[in-house]
Amino acid sequence: MITDWDQAYSNVDHVSDSATYPDRWQAAATAFRTDMAAAGRMEENLPYGTAPRQVFDLFHPVRSPLGLAVFVHGGYWRRFDKTFWSHLATGALAQGWAVAIPSYTLAPEARLSRMTQEIGQAVSAAAQRVAGPVRLAGHSAGGQLVARMVCTDTPLTPEVAARIDHVLTISGVHDLRPLLKTAINDDIRLDAAEAEAESPALLTPRPGARVTAWAGAGELPEFVRQTDLLANIWTGLGACTRLVHAPGRHHFNVIAPLEEPDSLLTDALTGADGWPG
Repeated sequence: MITDWDQAYSNVDHVSDSATYPDRWQAAATAFRTDMAAAGRMEENLPYGTAPRQVFDLFHPVRSPLGLAVFVHGGYWRRFDKTFWSHLATGALAQGWAVAIPSYTLAPEARLSRMTQEIGQAVSAAAQRVAGPVRLAGHSAGGQLVARMVCTDTPLTPEVAARIDHVLTISGVHDLRPLLKTAINDDIRLDAAEAEAESPALLTPRPGARVTAWAGAGELPEFVRQTDLLANIWTGLGACTRLVHAPGRHHFNVIAPLEEPDSLLTDALTGADGWPG
């Protein structure tokens, strides 16, 4: 039985060097952006709306892209922007995919329902620029947001939704109701109705949805449970789901293999692993 819900969801307290990760992410992302800009392979701050954070960066592979991959960042819906994560495009780019990374309006300015709409706008705007299939990945809060794109009440148009052939939710929070018991909710301001309406595990996946639910084996138990939950429930609702517990990974380093062209995580995003066969 969980008695301290704040600790159950506190990744910062769970990982001893957690405070070092934001600076490391931003340094790697800045170096990557510099190289991509010099090569003429980065389009920066493309708008998908009129608000300051309604922008995305688009990175191009060397040759004509096989399709579009979109990465949505985490931060408990309260922190970070696209500039911390650019380097995570490395693996998919090497495999021939264009990669879009959006920012979105954060709490407390925006509620989660607005963030869902914004990510829908961002995916749609990026998809207009890149032909072919669309694959979505999101980490933590971003995992919740990309899973929302393949629910039956998706904010995407039918045309864009039909192009999404895989969603990779990494350490996602798929049932938001436990967060009502945490201090996180002081900022994200969920009520019971919105927690239910924005929880992918409580919603119905689109027919034919293909979803990989991925978590580090060393994550907090609640994040492992949240990952297992989506794969379990959506399988019973007709989605094609896969569950992965990555050995030796915790909440902060579980996304690192996206930098590697031949990693299992990159292959899962791009479909190079052939799943489902």
